[in-house]
Amino acid sequence: MGWNPSQDILQAYYRFVVLFFNCMLTFGTAFCFDMPSVLQAIFQGNITCINATTYGNSSDCVEGLGMTPNQYNLLYAIYAWTNAIVVIAAGFLIDKLGNQVGLFLFSGLCLIGSSTFAGGAMLKGTKAMLPMMLIGRLIFGSGNGSLIIVRNRITAYWFKDKELAFAFGVTLTFVRLGSVLNFLLTKSIEDKVGLTWVLWGGAFLCALGFTSAIVTSILDIYGVRQLGQESNVKQSSKKLHFSDIRYFNSSYWLVVLTIMFFYNGVFPFMADASKFIHDKYGFKEESPVPSYLVGAVFDVSLVLCVLLGALIDIIGMRGLLALFCSVATIPVFGLLAFTHIYPLVSTLWLGFTYSIASATLWSSIPLVVTQETVGMAMGFATSAQMIGVGICNNVIGAILGNKNTPLPHDELMKRWKYVMIFLFANTLCCVVTAILLNLSDKRKGCILNQNRRERREGMALLMPSVATDDGSGNSTLAMNEAKPLLHSPDLGRPTQLK
Repeated sequence: MGWNPSQDILQAYYRFVVLFFNCMLTFGTAFCFDMPSVLQAIFQGNITCINATTYGNSSDCVEGLGMTPNQYNLLYAIYAWTNAIVVIAAGFLIDKLGNQVGLFLFSGLCLIGSSTFAGGAMLKGTKAMLPMMLIGRLIFGSGNGSLIIVRNRITAYWFKDKELAFAFGVTLTFVRLGSVLNFLLTKSIEDKVGLTWVLWGGAFLCALGFTSAIVTSILDIYGVRQLGQESNVKQSSKKLHFSDIRYFNSSYWLVVLTIMFFYNGVFPFMADASKFIHDKYGFKEESPVPSYLVGAVFDVSLVLCVLLGALIDIIGMRGLLALFCSVATIPVFGLLAFTHIYPLVSTLWLGFTYSIASATLWSSIPLVVTQETVGMAMGFATSAQMIGVGICNNVIGAILGNKNTPLPHDELMKRWKYVMIFLFANTLCCVVTAILLNLSDKRKGCILNQNRRERREGMALLMPSVATDDGSGNSTLAMNEAKPLLHSPDLGRPTQLK
């Protein structure tokens, strides 16, 4: 008797089981990525506190790894630069060798990188400590960004004509959950068990991600085989050429620039915000409150990402929303630089604009490039984002200084103000590119700003058959709306966008 897909694989529970383990791939890596931000005071603390003065249970000296501000920011810069280089090559590798190779290779690199990073911290006080920790971040960065590409590819396949926007919202929510738990728990755990053990705890979460990679691989292979689509999946994998970049129009490049400048403000801020809040608002060194306040950015994103993703699928307006969130972010760094308003106001507001940007900008890319070049387009966008973030991390490190000796409070506050002004300038550049993006989109027929009804009507004019929709989610229209993230060979080669 033949196997009936409707009895198993096509039932909702199977694809949502795949989704759960797929989400767990990057839960641990999200937790590990920003651990240095929460532990910045420890990373930049003194190697010894021999001459410290003790007041009750507190001390005027923080014992740590002895990094300078520039060395600390290098931990983020090397991650970003490695990611920027590797993600493009990773897309080609996944297309050629399949999901399973990508799952094992990149989750394995994340595990090795986080373990190397934790091992480096154990070499405190030696010349080998910083190089080993940087090597750990380099290996971790080479795996994490590429692992996200594999995760998105698997999600797109299993939800391509079903709950695609919702599924991608769920994957982003799991990432944010890992980030939020890091900001909530890491400092408290470090106070109890010490720096070394908390870093090895992060490596253990990456080991859980590697286990999830094994389970996801088995589920993906079994499901594709049982659906009888194994040969189709192999045929849909094509070797991309760098010459395909000639098909990328001005709207695509403006989306990339808008992404880069927006994230130039968010990620470098997240890397240093705990220390900034501690220095400016006078929290005690051992207080976990600064990390809680910074984590509010991801708290908001955790709540809003799924809802905004589903909403934007309906209303469209991606270009206008990109402009709105970039303009709305301007006051964040102005308040932090020039006022003493409680920082939770700024971090909550940044979380709101960041959620809109995440749901808007990345989903714009499949609309402004051709189907066969979506993967490479995502890779170039990620690469540009990471290059920008890496440069900004280095600039901030240079502003804050390359010495570990305490600065007078006035001098320290002046340098932090320059940092916020620098982030403010990146946000202004984001506004400019978002304006240009909307002008370009208007000349090309308002593709980004179309809502679902307008897009359906436009597609009906080009291809009347695609307007047929019986509400089952299996219509040609539903398939066409889902396919930008994974090529469907039965739909043919799409027309190039002019």
